[in-house]
Amino acid sequence: MLRLPKAVRFLNLTTVPAPAPAVFPPLPGPTPLSDLQREVLELKRKADAVILAHNYQCEDIQGVADFVGDSLGLAYKAAETRASTIVFCGVHFMAETAKIVNPGRRVLLPDLEAGCSLADSCPAERLAQVKAENPGLAVVAYINCSAAVKALADVICTSGNASRIVERIPADREILFVPDQNLGQWVSQRTGRRMRLWPGSCYAHVQFTPTALLRAKALHPGAPVVAHPECTEAVRGLADEVCSTELMVAWARRQVSPTLIVTTESGMIHRLRREVPDKTFVAAPTDRCSCNECRYMKMNTLAKLRDCLANGGPEITLDEGIRAAAEVPLRRMLEWSK
Repeated sequence: MLRLPKAVRFLNLTTVPAPAPAVFPPLPGPTPLSDLQREVLELKRKADAVILAHNYQCEDIQGVADFVGDSLGLAYKAAETRASTIVFCGVHFMAETAKIVNPGRRVLLPDLEAGCSLADSCPAERLAQVKAENPGLAVVAYINCSAAVKALADVICTSGNASRIVERIPADREILFVPDQNLGQWVSQRTGRRMRLWPGSCYAHVQFTPTALLRAKALHPGAPVVAHPECTEAVRGLADEVCSTELMVAWARRQVSPTLIVTTESGMIHRLRREVPDKTFVAAPTDRCSCNECRYMKMNTLAKLRDCLANGGPEITLDEGIRAAAEVPLRRMLEWSK
């Protein structure tokens, strides 16, 4: 048996200081473009491309994007674009979503390995089995899922429109909400609609804990807290507002307090600082780090974006049967969200 040195065996880990939350003061002014960013913009022009970037992307990628937003906003932009090439800076399921509504356009993703733990928690084969065993279920699928899972859903939703979508389902139908159980629980509480919840979660958002958030609140007394609904119920209960990343922008503009605590993936703060430049934003910490980043979102880099545009790949391809089946519930979401 491995024996640790005595000094290590009796180390009191509670004495290790907890990480302080990262603080982002107001921006002093516009950030000039780097040489690499200018190169990306020139390659985009030559490729007749549009760059869509999720709120969780790195700051330098957000700085060259045509549109920065949440899943719903980018789904609309993907459906509306007339560019011949869509470069989706996000994770794999998001690029798939753009391809679903743009079958005739080339859709690129800077890093094909940029996946999602939440999407992986709901394999299409398992969902198909549950549907076969429960033929009356109405499947509401959070957009954070694969194209194959979307193809099995009755309707798609995002964190920004989930309550509205669920309320459109007839009251006599039992709902299965996949794959995020925390978002599903929040929607159920808001709508009063009981639902079956798929046992999935976002690995990044469940790292936020009440202890860590209370520490941030103590360091910044009086600062309002906003949290994403993918957080656990205990964390959501400490927030002044729970909403999608898109609604966080409007929420921040309404606040009187000069300092705001943001409980979601820290990339969101880049957009908040640009659009609400007079505020100081505090990134809610976890028990282990001062700034919570999604390792999948951060797999895309500006250099990979440049190479993607220069090389015309990696490209997203979908089986046409799956794509066509997935488009039906996705278009239904877009229609119900108007």
